[in-house]
Amino acid sequence: MRTERNLTRLDRVFARLDREPERPAHIDVSRMSRHRVVLFTATLAFYLAIVWAVSITSWLVRFDWQVMFFRPYQQWPEIHAFLDYYVVLGQRGPTAVMVTAWLGWRSWRQHTLRPLLTLGASLLLLNITVGAAKIGMGRLGPHYAITIGSNEMGLGGDIFPSGHTANAVVTWGILAYLASTPRARRWLSALSAVTSLGVGLTTVYLGTHWLSDVLLGWAAGLLILLALPWFEPLIAHAEAGIFALRDRLRSRGGGTVPAPAPAPVGAPVMATRPSATDGGEMPARGATASRPARAPVHLAPGPHTARSERTPVTPAGSRRPPHADRVARAATTTTSARPLGG
Repeated sequence: MRTERNLTRLDRVFARLDREPERPAHIDVSRMSRHRVVLFTATLAFYLAIVWAVSITSWLVRFDWQVMFFRPYQQWPEIHAFLDYYVVLGQRGPTAVMVTAWLGWRSWRQHTLRPLLTLGASLLLLNITVGAAKIGMGRLGPHYAITIGSNEMGLGGDIFPSGHTANAVVTWGILAYLASTPRARRWLSALSAVTSLGVGLTTVYLGTHWLSDVLLGWAAGLLILLALPWFEPLIAHAEAGIFALRDRLRSRGGGTVPAPAPAPVGAPVMATRPSATDGGEMPARGATASRPARAPVHLAPGPHTARSERTPVTPAGSRRPPHADRVARAATTTTSARPLGG
């Protein structure tokens, strides 16, 4: 069905998202299973244990100082240049751009906004939880430490937990969370774990974080990934709200005509033929048609086949139009035949 106005790029994007099915049948939305609840509880206990061990200046704080005095960047200077670039995999800006580009393509292919909304929800949770913990505990980093052997907490710092490590766990772990198959989920989980582990150890090597900062960052990122199924209903509600807002704005502005809904399988499809001029173009507005519009044509259901795939059919009889003065060939032959033997 031809419309008078061309669809804009934004309308074409939403029209593709409106196509059925909105989500492939083989992709399941993660649910908060008993196994996930156990992992979440254990990770939360580990998180609280790290905070308690640092707050009481236990052996973990003394080990932090020993690693800092060891100065790994001086022990292995040959890998310093490589790790300066590798640590970018934990920075929020570059990693968010890369993962957003990939998940945007996934949203386009799967006709759903869920991948992008899930990434947005995870980054929002990361900023709230990790940011609140940093400000609340106020620990200073190794480069700004004041008292040797102290936990350096409550001094206005923002180093505990490690934001690089938590961001690496969440940003790369979200790819495993949204994986389409169990095999891809396993491989991406292992890859994200190795990547985040390397980012955390790199910050310790560069001397920008204590080792306990990295341990707490791992736990903080893992808690966000494990808690995402609790936010799936909110993500689905947000996706429905975005499409509802789009429909309201479209109806209020009187913009382009929305694409018609697909007809059910097996039902006849009605195609209207617009009246055309000799050039084959649509007549201008306000111009009266020289002849009445044709009746709608009902097309037979079923898949369309190309002309080259159809079986040729030879018409029966003569192809010449009938004429009053024309005599049939069979009658002429019979009349002009002479009897044999004279």
